[in-house]
Amino acid sequence: MTAIRPFRVDVAQAQLDDLAARLDRIIWPNELPGADGSHGMTNDRVRTLVEHWRTTFDWRALEARLNAYPQFTTEIDGEDIHFLHVRSPREDATPMILTHGWPGSVVEFLDVIEPLTNPADSAAPAFHLVIPSLPGFGFSGPTRSAGWNRFRTTRAWVELMNRLGYERYVAAGNDAGSMIAPEMGRVAPDKVIGVHVTQAFSFPSGDSAEFATFGPEDYAALQHLQWFYENMFSFNVLHSQQPQTLAFALADSPVGLLAWNAQLMGESLDADFVIANTAIYWLTGTSGSAIRFYYEDAHTDEKPEGPTTTPLGVAIFAGDFQSIRPLVERDHANVVRWRKYDADLPKGGPRNAGGHYAAHEATDLYVGDIREFVAEL
Repeated sequence: MTAIRPFRVDVAQAQLDDLAARLDRIIWPNELPGADGSHGMTNDRVRTLVEHWRTTFDWRALEARLNAYPQFTTEIDGEDIHFLHVRSPREDATPMILTHGWPGSVVEFLDVIEPLTNPADSAAPAFHLVIPSLPGFGFSGPTRSAGWNRFRTTRAWVELMNRLGYERYVAAGNDAGSMIAPEMGRVAPDKVIGVHVTQAFSFPSGDSAEFATFGPEDYAALQHLQWFYENMFSFNVLHSQQPQTLAFALADSPVGLLAWNAQLMGESLDADFVIANTAIYWLTGTSGSAIRFYYEDAHTDEKPEGPTTTPLGVAIFAGDFQSIRPLVERDHANVVRWRKYDADLPKGGPRNAGGHYAAHEATDLYVGDIREFVAEL
């Protein structure tokens, strides 16, 4: 049950042929003249992405890129967990687990593998990387059991690192990974030497006293959060309440899946990245099991007890969720690093979320921040 088995991505050609046929017979939705995105994804943007998927995107090239790294699966708590495990040639390397979110995948971190495991500068910290697919996502799914929320996933990740023989390590993440990494520090404080996140999801509790220490940046971040809640939050509500209803549409239409997932992938992202992540969900049949994560997280009785104490580093990128430091320090008692970056990404439309996939969009800044964070621990 604890065996670690080698894994390679090898999608049957029949699946790719079926996908191509579906992309050739799309029924496009009606759209109002002059659509600007205020109603959601526009036909123009989805048509552009679909055309790239049909004529340019190379799944076999992505397979080859993934298979160039050591990949494995192991059963944890009844589920088959997929992960990349790339060890540094450096003897002084620090183990680190990197966790993605939705609608991302392990593809989020492919660009950082080489600079983190084998830095050109011998003085820079090096890392042994463990990059798992979340339970129910991509090659770790579909899941066969309920209850896979952030807390159950945290315990699975601690078991995974134990199983790999890592006694001390860094936990890092983006999106859902930014929720799981701090919990790893809470669950295994004797093993997690530091936590690095690109979002620290701390929200107002309703106590007006929390605003007493807010400065202009904090209020601006709160205003940004309010805008997101009023204009972009419908995916979270639906995932949290009726994921299985939506799953029928996502499982039956690759274009529907692309449009739904790409709403959280800004126009500044390159088409290959958007489609690579979407194609993994389609070809593994995990579009529905992945969004169950939101339902399970919304319906769990497990709650954090008190603030975390593991050293926390936060790297915030312009265009992404803006963490609010007074609230973060309420939930995390040991914030040791707080940095904000503007990667000068293309701005896109009013709903663009440039910077959310910092490991891909701003690789050098992201890698540099992790290196400095670990060096400071």
